[in-house]
Amino acid sequence: MLTLTLIQSSLHWENVPANLAMWEEKIWRIDQSTDLIILPEMFNTGFTTNAAVAEPMNLHTFKWMKQQAQQTGAVVTGSYLVREREKYYNRLVWMRPDGSYETYDKRHLFRLAGEHLTFSAGTRRLVTEWKGWRICPLVCYDLRFPVWSRNAPTDYDLLIYVANWPGARRHAWKTLLPARAIENLAYVAGVNRVGSDGKNLGYSGDSAVYDYQGEVLSDGAGTETLLTLTLDQEALVAFRSSFPAHLDADAFEWPTP
Repeated sequence: MLTLTLIQSSLHWENVPANLAMWEEKIWRIDQSTDLIILPEMFNTGFTTNAAVAEPMNLHTFKWMKQQAQQTGAVVTGSYLVREREKYYNRLVWMRPDGSYETYDKRHLFRLAGEHLTFSAGTRRLVTEWKGWRICPLVCYDLRFPVWSRNAPTDYDLLIYVANWPGARRHAWKTLLPARAIENLAYVAGVNRVGSDGKNLGYSGDSAVYDYQGEVLSDGAGTETLLTLTLDQEALVAFRSSFPAHLDADAFEWPTP
């Protein structure tokens, strides 16, 4: 079993201290034990291409994540803007309670917003382990590219998307999340924000968790909310055994960076 908590919230535009304080309050409202706390994309600023708000690793946001993971006993994950040497990344940090961590840099940069003009794309996928589960965390626009999330043969049990996905394209969000679950025979969790940002873009939320058949298990709709639920690994394994579509998947090689 794996218990996860999705936190869906509005954000303070490009205001790191205000956002970290807000998230800390929400985390402490979780009223039951949880293994994994998932925050949205760019959770400390909102989705922006303003490199001035990027932080080097091991600064304020990183240390805050480390503290929250230690205090809650849960993995805390979400993405924020990171400066590394002369490059910038939309980087997801997977922070464990013991202070160890892994990172994933967003592979698919959102061209429509000019994200590719400021940030560097990631070159590797992350599949990590927690509480006996194999988990693949990805970021927002990655959702539109199924090759990148391909579960071959069964690398992971849970696929996560952290996002700032505008309400204008909510149909795609609500369609592609269950599609990724069905095609990959895996649970899928998508965490989005609500409210509007500094560019007057509105966000409809729709954070949700789907099972391996694409059935919705929990849905955050369009309001600020906490969603906590427990996933059943035995049920996943049993379904894969009874419907082993992954054994018929085409051979595939990852592209060389």
